[in-house]
Amino acid sequence: MTQLAIEKPRRLQRVARTRRYLMCPPTHFDVVYSINPWMEPDKPVDGALAQLQWEGLLRAFHGLGHQVEFIKPLPGYPDMVFAANGATVIEGKVLSARFRHPERAAEGPAYLEWFRSRGYETRDAVFVNEGEGDYLHAGRYLLAGTGFRTDIRSHREAERFFGMPVAGLRLVDPRFYHLDTALAVLDDDQIMYYPGAFAKESQGVLRVLYPDAVIATEADAEVFGLNAVSDGRHVLMPPAATHLMDELRERGYEPIGVELSELLKSGGSAKCCTLELRAARR
Repeated sequence: MTQLAIEKPRRLQRVARTRRYLMCPPTHFDVVYSINPWMEPDKPVDGALAQLQWEGLLRAFHGLGHQVEFIKPLPGYPDMVFAANGATVIEGKVLSARFRHPERAAEGPAYLEWFRSRGYETRDAVFVNEGEGDYLHAGRYLLAGTGFRTDIRSHREAERFFGMPVAGLRLVDPRFYHLDTALAVLDDDQIMYYPGAFAKESQGVLRVLYPDAVIATEADAEVFGLNAVSDGRHVLMPPAATHLMDELRERGYEPIGVELSELLKSGGSAKCCTLELRAARR
């Protein structure tokens, strides 16, 4: 009797797309206050190591052919290295950040001035929002976090300004205080996320929008495996998220481990350091 060979499904051929990013050197990085559960001012921070690790992320972007621009860090604002929080940029339009905590208040205007001086169409936000910390562009949707930082009223403001539907998602675990700590966009129609970070109704929204999403474990999320940057094929992320990296390989992605352990002391990793500059469509 002839036995039929069982073929494994072929992995999808993922396609990378060249991106433009904005980054801020960690010149003044430190942990001198606590505004999230990861920040412990009593623990020492190695500034030189933080710089080396940040430069490793930068080299990885350049090695993949991506373009990177820089904003000058302001003295006295140690979290300005987390460029993703500085604004939201979609098709050449920029919604400024308006930070919830006074320790970061000056960062929003600094980032907005960077964009204005380069001719972007900008809006000075009315309601509290923390940029791409809580706004993630995913194809035709803008995924929008709330619960700890971004005011839910900002979702409507963003929807009107960008002219695209916003899917609101409520975060419930204080360890994952920003959307980009609990969810990452892999390409226009695929995401990965940790369900336990979200309210039940928001988990339902994600199941409907992304029924084939990559699901992270709590262990993946705790090492900030979801604070990742994807170009559609390559996914830059903490190397400690080994389970999640295996899941991505099974889906045809190429995970690249980037160690940012010093920056994690302030509750940030690869995505937090990276703001995508999405140009207007021609």
